[in-house]
Amino acid sequence: MLWLCLRFPRLALDALQTAAPAGDTRPCAVIDGPMPSRHIVLADAAAQAAGVRAGQPLASAQALCPRLRTLARDRAAEQQSLQALATLAWRYSAELCVHAPDSILLEVGASLKLFGGWPALQRRLRSELAHSGFACQFAAAPTASAAQVLACTHGDIAVTTMPALHSALTALPIAHSGLDDKTIDALQGMGLRRLGDLFRLPRAQLGRRLGAALLARLDRLRGLLASDCARWQPPACFHRRIEFDSEVTSTTALAFVLQRLIRELALFLLARDGGVQRFELVIGHARDARTRIDVGLLAPQRDAASLFELARARLERCALPAPALSLALHADDLPPLVPAHQDLFEAHARSLLDWPALAERLRARLGDDALHGLTCHADHRPARAWQRSAPVLDTRTEPPRNSRSDPSTGATSFTSAPRPFWLLQRPLALRQAPQRILAGPERIESGWWDGHDQRRDYYIVELRSGQRAWAFVEAGTRAPWTLHGWFA
Repeated sequence: MLWLCLRFPRLALDALQTAAPAGDTRPCAVIDGPMPSRHIVLADAAAQAAGVRAGQPLASAQALCPRLRTLARDRAAEQQSLQALATLAWRYSAELCVHAPDSILLEVGASLKLFGGWPALQRRLRSELAHSGFACQFAAAPTASAAQVLACTHGDIAVTTMPALHSALTALPIAHSGLDDKTIDALQGMGLRRLGDLFRLPRAQLGRRLGAALLARLDRLRGLLASDCARWQPPACFHRRIEFDSEVTSTTALAFVLQRLIRELALFLLARDGGVQRFELVIGHARDARTRIDVGLLAPQRDAASLFELARARLERCALPAPALSLALHADDLPPLVPAHQDLFEAHARSLLDWPALAERLRARLGDDALHGLTCHADHRPARAWQRSAPVLDTRTEPPRNSRSDPSTGATSFTSAPRPFWLLQRPLALRQAPQRILAGPERIESGWWDGHDQRRDYYIVELRSGQRAWAFVEAGTRAPWTLHGWFA
């Protein structure tokens, strides 16, 4: 087995970076603690260059760096970010554990062949984590506990064999072994400085003096005892909320935060091997007021760029009633995703218009009611033989031309008589009689029950101009002729 530990040493700061005002380049630090004794938890590189350090009182840090921008620690945001990062890592191994406050463990030994070996897997995972915006330290070892300890002490190290792991642990200082502070103080009081000194002590006497928990910890480090971490599973729904450090007064300024939320949603969907068909954006305001924006899709999707474009279009159409203090994304409708199949031997990219993408863009820009489809309706009268419907994305499932659907039975019947390509909105009287009758008559008699009775004999005729038309006369007569449609 090969366990990989992903440690995020800047999680407390990276989880709050989306709350920073755009263009603010001041040194930044995360603070925590009660108001009288607030202290620095983590500082960025600019603040550290000015002398700001973790554990420093806030007053001392502000004296060293007057321009210091402070962010209150948000442990809920840290855990949400850790869950999102676990979703990303779950693509590489289903044997995954989340260790609060800042680590993720996954067993990658079974995945090495699939991803082309350890170097290739490491490069791929590192690239994806870099795009997520979170700083990460890597450490790999045959045991989960050892990988976690090495990630905290060394970082970017891979120990792939048990002899190499034993050598690394022997030289590891006890202060960095992951033991609790009380045990470390007791061991250092005995003159022990490295784990190698501890390994050489008699096991029975060590257990009687410091307890069985210490022995279990040492056994897990060396692989003599199985890891006790609980296996993590991705949640069934996606819920993510980001709070802002200052008020946001325009929807355009929310695009950066929205992009991060959509990116996390896409990773979540990729890990679940599914798509999303409906999600909700919730903009938080003062006094617990909220603005909700529903984003419904015609078909399940999970492409981050497409989802972001559609969500941003709907967001920009919304007028904020008050300054925004937070933005949340909730996705509960997560159906399976069936990707569109393309030609296996397609040499060039398709030049045809992507109808599903165009339909989604039009609905996002103009509204859900601005786009609709047409379906056949069970009525013999031509002007009433169709009705509006939801847009159909898969054209392969459209009913054949000249079909009639029976809403009571769900069955579809087909007429053998051709229908014109262009049906006029209102029938018009023909000034001249047709030159020739090509087909007909076809009698349509219906509507006596709803006050729109029609008794017509329809013909396919050829006019003197050479055009083919669909015309009718009242049933049982020969004149006057009325034009109702044109054939292509």
